[in-house]
Amino acid sequence: MLPPVATALTLHRIFISEGHSYFGRHGKGSLRLPVREVDMIECVAGRGLRGDRFFDHQPDYKGQVTLFSQEVLDELRRALNLPQASPAALRRNLLVSGSDLNELIGHEFELQGVRLLGTEECRPCYWMDEALAPGAEAWLKGRGGLRCRILSDGWLRTANL
Repeated sequence: MLPPVATALTLHRIFISEGHSYFGRHGKGSLRLPVREVDMIECVAGRGLRGDRFFDHQPDYKGQVTLFSQEVLDELRRALNLPQASPAALRRNLLVSGSDLNELIGHEFELQGVRLLGTEECRPCYWMDEALAPGAEAWLKGRGGLRCRILSDGWLRTANL
């Protein structure tokens, strides 16, 4: 693990889902389970976001919480001519701005006092072409978001609270 880093992340939106629309669905089709937006969420160290589909998914899971960049979402909307594309369609938990998420891979960092460890890029898969539009998977390669482990308990709140 690399040394901790300071970030200037701003949390804009929080999304959770109680079930998997795509995960483990290869060859079976998606389920279209709802994504719910919340203003605040409890982070539980080593377990995930309380109420989300990956809470207690497996011990030490590297994707206990996923982040996606508002800046990348804005670029995606322009590049694929999807001005109304919802960040919920990406099925990432936290929409943030202020940092290149790939630079946080391997680093411990804090978001609103909650310690996180960036574990890897949240690589896009072929489902993104269904969820957003054809070409979304290819466009998102290298900028699909950040998977993290939660290292400390705490609460996250959107910037508008």
